[in-house]
Amino acid sequence: EVQLVESGGGLVQPGGSLTLSCTASGFDFSYSVMSWVRQPPGKGLEWVSVINSGGRGTYYSDFARGRFTISRDNAKNILYLQLSGLKTEDTAMYYCVKGSRGAFEPRGQGTQVTVSS
Repeated sequence: EVQLVESGGGLVQPGGSLTLSCTASGFDFSYSVMSWVRQPPGKGLEWVSVINSGGRGTYYSDFARGRFTISRDNAKNILYLQLSGLKTEDTAMYYCVKGSRGAFEPRGQGTQVTVSS
């Protein structure tokens, strides 16, 4: 059974930084493409970033490029998303997803990021 557990969210001021983590189990993480998606309040899910199984291929949505960094540790089965230069519009529930761009399932329970002064 695929299990994904996100952590690291919180309340941060505009311009601040956070690092989100996603601990994976129940599947072969090191062979899996992984993504981050988010859901702003009152809106639908939107794709944020994707990383290939080896960690060298990464792609970002326009709003994430230059501010967010996706990475992974295959030895620990952990996916990361470093957020910097945060804006109020980055407020959302962030989820990790097993799959490539366009996949929204399976995903974890999410971790809330709130950007506010």
